[in-house]
Amino acid sequence: MGELIVDFITSLDGYASGKGWPGWWGLEGPEYLSWLDERPEATLLMGANTYRLMSGFAAGVAPAGTDDFSGEEESSISGLTAASKVVFSSTLEETPSWANTTLVRGDAVQAVRAMKADGPGLLATIGSISLCRSLLRAGLVDRFRVVMFPVITGATGSERIYDRYPDVLLDMIASRTFDGQIQLVEYRPSVLEHPPPDTTASD
Repeated sequence: MGELIVDFITSLDGYASGKGWPGWWGLEGPEYLSWLDERPEATLLMGANTYRLMSGFAAGVAPAGTDDFSGEEESSISGLTAASKVVFSSTLEETPSWANTTLVRGDAVQAVRAMKADGPGLLATIGSISLCRSLLRAGLVDRFRVVMFPVITGATGSERIYDRYPDVLLDMIASRTFDGQIQLVEYRPSVLEHPPPDTTASD
């Protein structure tokens, strides 16, 4: 049985990006970048919007508001290009041009369930907020990993991650601090039908 990780990079207030901010909010450090390079190989899962954005970066389109990529960003993009990738979309008309990318037009939940059942192997999402939400609701997520950068982007933040999520109980299985300021937390998620009972209430 394969394992699925939902992987998010966020501001402290739960945004995936912020208008005018550089990649990684400009705060990536050597420990964090080394961890990115050391992560186990995984098949990356994404939706159409993330595919369009990331494949654009791979083709040399710099992020909005910047003139060029940093060396760290170029290295990250090269690693993504080399990785096996699956994009789930019914709207993409063209065959994916980004190397090592497979297009799946059918139901993403069914497809990921089949991928997990095919055998051992690691699957990990990249971006794709709505895809991650669907996979979590379906009970397919084994690990929920968030790397939080020490910024609050209340005025400029975009892509709020947890809107329209179900209630989820998170059992922490790992945590780490990179470069004295970037916090990784990793959980095993349990989707709740309703909040748990208040065990402190008196009879």
